[in-house]
Amino acid sequence: MIHDKLINPKSIVIVGGSDNIQTPGGKVLKNIIDGKFKGDLYVVNLKQESVQGIKAYKTPDDIPSVDLAIIAIAARFCLETVKILATKKNTKAFIILSAGFSEENHEGAIIEKQIVDIINSVGGSLIGPNCIGFLNSNYNGVFTTPIPKLSSKGVDFASGSGATAIFIMESSMPKGLTFSSVFSVGNSAQIGVEEVVKHWDESYDPETSSKVKLLYIESVNKPALLLKHATSLIRKGCKIAAIKSGNSDAGIRAASSHTGALASSDTAVDALFRKAGIVRCYSRVELAYVASIFMHPELKGKNIAIITHAGGPAVMLTDALSSGGLNVPLIESDKAKNLLTKLYHGSSISNPIDFLATGTAEQLGYIIDACENDFDNIDAMAVIFGSPGLFPVYDVYDLLEEKINKCKKPIFPILPSIINVKTEIDFFLAKGHINFPDEVLFGKALTKVFYTPKPQVKSDISIEVDKVKIRNIIDNATNGYLSPLEIQGLLDAAGIARAGEAVVTSKEEAINSAKKLGFPVVMKVVGPVHKSDVGGVVLNVKNTETVASEFERMFKIKDTTAILIQPMLSGIELFSGAKREAQFGHLILFGLGGIFIEVLKDINAGLAPLSEFEAENMIKNLKGYGIIKGVRGQEPVNEELIKNIIVRLSVLVTVAPEIFEMDLNPLLGKSDRVVAVDARIRIEK
Repeated sequence: MIHDKLINPKSIVIVGGSDNIQTPGGKVLKNIIDGKFKGDLYVVNLKQESVQGIKAYKTPDDIPSVDLAIIAIAARFCLETVKILATKKNTKAFIILSAGFSEENHEGAIIEKQIVDIINSVGGSLIGPNCIGFLNSNYNGVFTTPIPKLSSKGVDFASGSGATAIFIMESSMPKGLTFSSVFSVGNSAQIGVEEVVKHWDESYDPETSSKVKLLYIESVNKPALLLKHATSLIRKGCKIAAIKSGNSDAGIRAASSHTGALASSDTAVDALFRKAGIVRCYSRVELAYVASIFMHPELKGKNIAIITHAGGPAVMLTDALSSGGLNVPLIESDKAKNLLTKLYHGSSISNPIDFLATGTAEQLGYIIDACENDFDNIDAMAVIFGSPGLFPVYDVYDLLEEKINKCKKPIFPILPSIINVKTEIDFFLAKGHINFPDEVLFGKALTKVFYTPKPQVKSDISIEVDKVKIRNIIDNATNGYLSPLEIQGLLDAAGIARAGEAVVTSKEEAINSAKKLGFPVVMKVVGPVHKSDVGGVVLNVKNTETVASEFERMFKIKDTTAILIQPMLSGIELFSGAKREAQFGHLILFGLGGIFIEVLKDINAGLAPLSEFEAENMIKNLKGYGIIKGVRGQEPVNEELIKNIIVRLSVLVTVAPEIFEMDLNPLLGKSDRVVAVDARIRIEK
């Protein structure tokens, strides 16, 4: 819990405050003084009687009761200081800037835990240690610069890295982005990014709270907490963007199934963000652009008008929007022709709307009004306006301000001339507006924001499974891969359609089962994990003689305990699977089978439990979705049946969390059926 005295203290003590503003203790004190903190301010400094004009006390024992302590002393002295403040001075909020705790060694970790225990015992809150601090409009409790412009309408920002928090603010501020609060959680000894999101959610006021939240996360330690409160905030009308660093393949553990090899903790992060509705970013600049888009009215449709007086940037923006899935539609109508009469000769209104380098602010106004009122196939406007530096362009930016404030359709200003018209752009930003200096970065960010799905208002999972049978099979199974009979039982209990099959241990059983199932059949070894690699799969067996000879050959393969016989089915190869991923729960994967999973890895993932809406998105967002739809006369696959299997798989692992890895590979799909041909399930209790 984040205590109110951290957010709005009436008194603050800087332990380790000094006159040297090149130290954390000196700089944080200066920032608080410069920010005109309205409450009582104290300093603890062993050697001085006055620090930066503030009376200094020798020890924390000497000060009056105080709401918030900002501590900037050596780590070894922090424990005793916290103990005095918490137990004797009624201090409920602590920011420890000092390093030398769990990030350094085991001894530091012990001290850190003892500090947390003391603060917890008094119901207090701790930011840090090893952080740059916290700031909001009440006080500048950080030892760094820059201090951004603070406004209740700005963004709330939480970062697991102090240095990265600074760099993200530096990327954002020149674009006109303002901040409401900044949390640097450091070691997250008590409060991490997840707890900050929880605080934002539980304290959210639609009238006064910021509606834009930014996160920089190095480790998702409490995914369920983050998912719950991020989803809640977005449902309340907030927008959240986040960077999660550390997503390289080096972090993927070796696994024995396709699902295990394809799924990783980063896949889980992706799935969590998508489920919550968080826009995932991969750089500081991208995060700043996404946040700046959030500060504009929401884009309701795909159609963008590009208004420009420079051809090159308009072409590059058109490419960025189009490749991301947004449209730059052709504009042609009598009203468009009428607009053209108001522009200089040589202008174009087809879209991009080019009103030439000599175009005026008045002409820009005509164009914006037409896009707002006359062109029904336009949902938003991107205005590109620079300058060769020949004359001031204040009138253009005044016009933009007027239209941004009046128009219902979003207007995104792309102002590339950050040197030639720096003064005019600064004038524009000072009025509370935002600039996107690079049109391509803007285009990519806009498409990412538009296509990030919103969390659903409620779950629509209504599928029933035989929970008693599932639990009976799991409870009686041992760790490791389940037998074919156990797998058949689980699939049947979950309602997942499967091919008919028989498991045989003799040549006679094999021949009889093949006749019963009907030729042609498929024969597979039971035992070896990777059947194809050892010659343990034979397709299109058409007669009893081949059944007999292949049985004898295959039964000699190392580790083989039986032979599985199935009817030879046809259809589009699909793949689905599940994997338990640490604290995230189960990841559900779906993609096209065959080469698409082996080489192209064309898969999508979601976190269980999955709704039908999420399953549908997993299908439609595949790069190879056209194959499922049917191309060039090819029979399509029944998407409703695919969706049903994905959701049933999600329900199965929810009922049986002991399932560690599971493959349905392949699923064979046609217009009237989707059937699991082969399945592998590994459990870990």
